Amino acid sequence: MEHTLTKANFDEIVLKSEEPILVDFWASWCGPCMMLAPFVEELSKTRKVGKVNVDEEPELARQFNIMSIPTLLVFKGGKLVNQSMGYQSLESLQALMEV
Repeated sequence: MEHTLTKANFDEIVLKSEEPILVDFWASWCGPCMMLAPFVEELSKTRKVGKVNVDEEPELARQFNIMSIPTLLVFKGGKLVNQSMGYQSLESLQALMEV
């Protein structure tokens, strides 16, 4: 299941989730983000996924010190448990979620 994350719903969807959730920080002008998008969408069919558009949610990007995109953060039980930057394969995304 894929969620559009905002400052208003981030705590509820991400930090209060007991199951792992992949948070994708992206932007529409980012080539590697667009290349990664189909894999994130595929992963969302079986895992919990959230997307943060850094242009629309700059406060969330600052809160997590996002310096380049795509940046992928994995949260479980309200804690950051894994992270990755840059383009990833579907297999890498799946492995990132194994926490």
